[in-house]
Formats: sequence, C-alpha cells, structure tokens
Amino acid sequence: MEKFYWKDEYSLGVEKVDCQHQHLFELVNKLIERSDKFSDLKLISETLTEMLNYAKEHFADEEELMREHSYPELESHKEQHTYFIGTTAELSINALNKQSMVLEEIVEFLKLWLTLHILKYDMKYRDYFKANIPAKAAFSV
Repeated sequence: MEKFYWKDEYSLGVEKVDCQHQHLFELVNKLIERSDKFSDLKLISETLTEMLNYAKEHFADEEELMREHSYPELESHKEQHTYFIGTTAELSINALNKQSMVLEEIVEFLKLWLTLHILKYDMKYRDYFKANIPAKAAFSV
C-alpha cells in the first residue's frame, strides 16, 4: 500500500488545524507501516482506536474554532465528523471481532475520507474565515 502524503493544497492556513491534519495522515501511515503485522487483528483495532481518539480531539478543536467565529455551516460539518467517528469505531470493532475487513479497505476509507473532508468541507470554513474574519483573529490559532 502506498503511503499517504500531506500536500500544500490541504493547508487551511490555521497552524493548529493543519498540524492536527498532518498527524491524522501520520496515523494512516502507521497502519500502512504495520501492514506486515496485521494478521494480529488486535493491532489493527489499537491503531484505529488511537486514530479515533485523536480525531475526536481534533474535531472538538475545529468545532470550537468554528463556534468562536460563528461559522454558519457548523452543524453540517459536525455531521461529517460524527460519520467519521462512527465509521472508524465500527471498523475497529469489526477488526477486533475478526469480521472480514481487509486492511486495504480500512486504509482506503481513511485516505479518501480525510482527503475529501479537507478539500471539500474544511476549505469552506477556510474561505469563510478569510472573507469574514481579520487574518490575525482566525489564523493565529
């Protein structure tokens, strides 16, 4: 499986959020790096749980930033976060219960969701912040 690399086009210009997104990419790569050890389904579940816990922290930070700046699409954005958490938790449980879920499918879900979420949904709030909030207020987080 190919590693998952951060690209400049994913940058929102909010340092804390960009760093958190990069860490999520690192966690996907951790799954890829451990792929030779994935006959141990517990290891899959542990790595997914680590990602899930970090994602919850990241989403809370991101949603708080949106609340602080009255982002009008906060609720729909939160729905995307809820979907990711639910699906990632389900993948973790399935792996632990040894249901047939191959690592490639898990990694592809994570890569696709993160990439599309950043480029489609997160870019909307970046554009909103740039248009409605003084640069130092929104981007010094």
